[in-house]
Amino acid sequence: MVPTPRQWSLVPSWAWHRAGVGPDRSRTIVTAASRGPGLERTLGVDHAEADRRMRSLPGIGVWTSAEVRQRAHGDPDALSLGDFHLGGQVVYALTGRMGGDDDAMLELLEPYAGHRYRVVRMVELAGVVQPRRGPRYAPLDHRQR
Repeated sequence: MVPTPRQWSLVPSWAWHRAGVGPDRSRTIVTAASRGPGLERTLGVDHAEADRRMRSLPGIGVWTSAEVRQRAHGDPDALSLGDFHLGGQVVYALTGRMGGDDDAMLELLEPYAGHRYRVVRMVELAGVVQPRRGPRYAPLDHRQR
């Protein structure tokens, strides 16, 4: 069962900390939960207005708004700008060039305006990924220290 806005507001700071959620993110979650009815009303407006309304909440930026609009609003053009890997993956999949960023991705996706998220999703589903350039991270095990 999904917690109510009141239940979200009662989660103690130590529980957020234990879950790996910092104060800024927990505050955003609690604020968004308390504004649930207003956020649900964004389903009845155009995508640009939904973006504007969501981003008016502290802690919700371009990336979060796009992720919500992709899933809840069915926005075929919502791009998750600021995503750590996405720009590089899209640029690599479409050109074979390494080191792409959001600006390069936007330029490549310009011909698909109106459907850019759909193009990105097809790139993801195609499974084309950039070659890894560094060693894999080996997490430290502090239990034996």
